[in-house]
Amino acid sequence: MTGIRLTAPAPGWAIDADVVVVGSGVAGLTTALRCAAAGLDTVVVTKARLDDGSTRWAQGGIAAALGEGDTPEQHLDDTLVAGAGLCDEEAVRTLVTEGPDAVRRLIDTGAHFDTTDSGDIALTREGGHHRRRIAHAGGDATGAEISRALVGAVREAALHTIENALVLDLLTDAEGRTAGVSLHVMGEGQHDGVGAVRAPSVVLATGGMGQVFSATTNPPVSTGDGVALALRAGAEVSDLEFVQFHPTVLFLGADSEGQQPLVSEAVRGEGAHLVDGDGVRFMLGQHELAELAPRDIVAKAITRQMLDHGAEHMYLDARHFGARMWEQRFPTILAACRSHGIDPVTEPIPVAPAAHYASGGIRTDLRGRTTVPGLYACGEVACTGVHGANRLASNSLLEGLVFAERIAADIAEARPPRTEPAGDPGAGDPAPLLAPEARTAIQRTMTRGAGVLRSADSLAAAAEELEALHREAAADAEGPSGAKAVVPGVDAWEATNLLLVSRVLVAAAREREETRGCHWREDRPDRDDAHSRRHLVVRVAPDRTPVVHRTETAAFPPVRPSD
Repeated sequence: MTGIRLTAPAPGWAIDADVVVVGSGVAGLTTALRCAAAGLDTVVVTKARLDDGSTRWAQGGIAAALGEGDTPEQHLDDTLVAGAGLCDEEAVRTLVTEGPDAVRRLIDTGAHFDTTDSGDIALTREGGHHRRRIAHAGGDATGAEISRALVGAVREAALHTIENALVLDLLTDAEGRTAGVSLHVMGEGQHDGVGAVRAPSVVLATGGMGQVFSATTNPPVSTGDGVALALRAGAEVSDLEFVQFHPTVLFLGADSEGQQPLVSEAVRGEGAHLVDGDGVRFMLGQHELAELAPRDIVAKAITRQMLDHGAEHMYLDARHFGARMWEQRFPTILAACRSHGIDPVTEPIPVAPAAHYASGGIRTDLRGRTTVPGLYACGEVACTGVHGANRLASNSLLEGLVFAERIAADIAEARPPRTEPAGDPGAGDPAPLLAPEARTAIQRTMTRGAGVLRSADSLAAAAEELEALHREAAADAEGPSGAKAVVPGVDAWEATNLLLVSRVLVAAAREREETRGCHWREDRPDRDDAHSRRHLVVRVAPDRTPVVHRTETAAFPPVRPSD
């Protein structure tokens, strides 16, 4: 344990449970449903409404070997290639072998996928896949359909849910084992203000951290809260430097910030072409799959073209689809483009890469256990070893399903007893809070220094700017400096979380002196398997300094010394 916590009022209310699940995407709600079905008293905490997580924004679909002639082994091969030598093969094998049945159970829960005329699940392709194995719903509204089905099941099961609540810190007992979480409920309701859910098992399914960058496909709630909580609790994170930038995000202008509209990889899967300003396809000859190469390769190719042409974006041309296909297969994307004055039926779509998915996260084993006893992580917030250096398209929803079921099974088997949190939940070493306006400074620093293109110089500059923000906050917290004290609240807590996650990400990116997967060092353009086919594991020391450790092999060390 680090002893570090967010500066916050002491909890004014508390409830007890067997399990608290933080997050309401596919990972969180699947875990909660399975835990409740096992007879565990389960509470779901979510930052906004139940259906406001990242899952609902997933357009492409969910990958699984469901089609005729496809096999888990083929799915495994594609995943390992995309992961650029850093996937944990056992984790991937778990994903692809348990995945098909997990999807079928999702269907049994009430999710409706698009079907062919014969009634089979309609499957499409995306980048890095050699076969059609992506199941989708509503054309390009897969995440929304999955979210609808799971939220409906949670409500039907009458699970205890706490919405509009920002999780703050982990509670632990006298033995250092998980004893629940503190949280802040925004707005009046059954619970209000800072409180606690006391439970011996905590599952973090808080989604991504895309808001550390200026432009991202992630919703505004994706501020890295789960990773920051885990770091303060003493947990290890891994491979945080591998941030996937989605190649085809609707370009809204060089100064556009916040959540940007995604143009799904499935559009390329159905035959759209990437072209430059002259209409010339530039992916031909760069990879055997051309526009369907793994995402890191496509994002790099687009970025290179932008640099070579002095352009702010490239184009995705799908005019040959015709109006009927656009309206039936991609209605959500069509509406988004038209709302911004672009008609894909008659003109190419301006696109550029933007932060999309964290391949790294809180380090777990195959049962979702972290290095802190009783603390689990699932979905994008976790690093199971499945994604390696670059996530294969549409593996994220599947990972959430498969490992959620494994976590629920582990908790149901262990059934740890409830224990009392040790000491005052408000005690400890409070982390200096950042002023809410620091959020923009963090995002711009990260975009400049740790975006698609990175170098030793850009990362060093980013590290110094982030440390300056950290030092300034610490100085303000320690004594009078003429600055107005930062008042604890959601905006300040989010900014503080963003800074911690950014400092750890940059520390890992500086340590990885090679180009691999979605980590692109322009000063180190080659992949170095001899020295760098290793994982970078990071923890935060009690003095709040990121400590980076390089594993001895490409395998993860156990999360428990006895394993």
